[in-house]
Amino acid sequence: MPPLKSYQNEFNDGCRNGKDSPTDAGATCSDTSTASDVGPSSNVISAQRCKPSPYCSGQYPFKMLENLNQLRGETRFCDVDIVAGGATYAAHRVVLSAASAYFEAMFRPELGLNEVNQKTVILHTIDGEILNILLDFIYTGRCEITQSNVQELLAAADMLQLHEVVDGCCEFLCRELHASNALGILRFSEAHHCEALTKSALNFVHANFPAITEEDEFLDTPQALLSQLLTSELLRVDSESQVFQAALRWIKHDVTQRRCYVFEILSLVRLALVPVKVIDQALRDCRDMSVKVALRSICRDIASKRGQLVPLRVCPRELAKKNIYIIGGSRRETSTTWNPEDDIFETVAKFDIFRREWNETAPMEIGRILPGVAALNGKIYVVGGERGAQILANGEVYDPQNDCWLPIAPMVVPRCEFGLCALGNSLLAVGGWIGDDIGDSIECYHSEENVWQIIGNLPEPRFSMGVVSFEGLIYIVGGCTTSTRYLPNLVSYNPVTQEWECLARMQVPRCQMGVAVLDRYLYVVGGNSSSQGVLSSVERYSFDENKWSSVYPMSIPRAIPAVAAADGLLYVAGGEQPCEATFYRAQITISAVECYDPLTDNWKSCPDLPVSRSEAGAVVV
Repeated sequence: MPPLKSYQNEFNDGCRNGKDSPTDAGATCSDTSTASDVGPSSNVISAQRCKPSPYCSGQYPFKMLENLNQLRGETRFCDVDIVAGGATYAAHRVVLSAASAYFEAMFRPELGLNEVNQKTVILHTIDGEILNILLDFIYTGRCEITQSNVQELLAAADMLQLHEVVDGCCEFLCRELHASNALGILRFSEAHHCEALTKSALNFVHANFPAITEEDEFLDTPQALLSQLLTSELLRVDSESQVFQAALRWIKHDVTQRRCYVFEILSLVRLALVPVKVIDQALRDCRDMSVKVALRSICRDIASKRGQLVPLRVCPRELAKKNIYIIGGSRRETSTTWNPEDDIFETVAKFDIFRREWNETAPMEIGRILPGVAALNGKIYVVGGERGAQILANGEVYDPQNDCWLPIAPMVVPRCEFGLCALGNSLLAVGGWIGDDIGDSIECYHSEENVWQIIGNLPEPRFSMGVVSFEGLIYIVGGCTTSTRYLPNLVSYNPVTQEWECLARMQVPRCQMGVAVLDRYLYVVGGNSSSQGVLSSVERYSFDENKWSSVYPMSIPRAIPAVAAADGLLYVAGGEQPCEATFYRAQITISAVECYDPLTDNWKSCPDLPVSRSEAGAVVV
């Protein structure tokens, strides 16, 4: 049979002969210039331009896999049976070897393994259904990963060296990380040498250590892993007391087996940063004599300042929450010279609670009063607020590591005097003053997508209230509605079920107060009330008992203060207080800062703000 006529060859011949191509008379390669006209490199250039590109079919690999899988399903040309968990699956040695280095080594003749000549190969350590999933992946490139099969699937894929399945399982487990399973995933990933998953799980444990230590999984942590965690500078804790209590909880869970580790484990806690009252309380609550002896020895060592058992000069962990940021706000120090535009702050004041000193960080792009402020994943988000007569929807995010601000997407609804809190990997903005009216919408910010969306509504419009998140719920306290200026109400909202629940009422109705969560209590600080004006009183709500109680009042009354909880203490900075002018009462801003210790029920003075301010937000990072 004669060869087919090739137009490509004719085209190439035309190029070589300097003639026009029959398919494109105007092609560059048909240039009739002589070698003397164009120089010695013209033939090389023409050859490069005329080199044919290879044909590629994007569908061919998928068609090939589909056909191979069909042959497997019909057991055609299959030359090996793989047995696992009592189930038998027919397959092709060449396909298995191409997909898996494990099978390639098993079937390679020169290695001389028994399986080379066996029709049936038994895999003793893999479940039959898991093997079926992996065989489906080998022949299709697809597999279904679920919560129920991911661990077995990853282990089997790791054994068979199906790295793509291992990567898919690791990505799945990264998305499933939670306080209740992070330690288990960390141990599992280390056992299977999944470096990326190990890194993600360890970062999650560091970032959520207090919540993780409350889970049952923490109690079964091996001593070596616990020691590794307790030595880390990257634990993001509110105070070293959380590390101390976690260590004691682990020891007491199996005190018979773990009492030998008492000094070793407690030596990794920076006990010089733990209040003596906390250690004393742990000593009173302890029933095991060996642990009591250890705690007494540590107390004596700290009291005598010998430092033989406990290092006395220690620094907070690198990522411990030790800085309070006071963001935005306004200043009005006299009632006669105040200019609203001039005294709205872009600046951010940072207080180091261990060094007890103030510094300034990079300023915001836009000054704002009464903004929403929250911390999420180690960054600070500031949105909304007011500047002059304009209510804002835009926002910014601050990275403490790089000391810089970047813009984020604006909210759907401009608002000020509203609540902003972090929940999971999202921010929730609640209610607020939205111009000529009071808002009732709730919108959610998804940080990964940088987008806001409305997700619900308040039972009634509200502004100037306190909003916090705690254990998956949003709590809204006090504030104002269209009908009531000072509210005592406390309600909780479940974003998953979108259910509202009315809880115990505050003792003193108030608005324009500061709020923060400390040791399973919601603290409400200062504010305005109808009967008492600007308040110095403080009350707290027990999440566990659904009950309010009063604590010792602040040294001075404050409205719209900045409030934050850090290292077991409640900090209150700035705010407004009344000032008697010639013919009327005015509000002026203050710079005083004080902190409350729940263990002593007392307030102590702290270094003043660099500049007096009110209507600011506060956050701890």
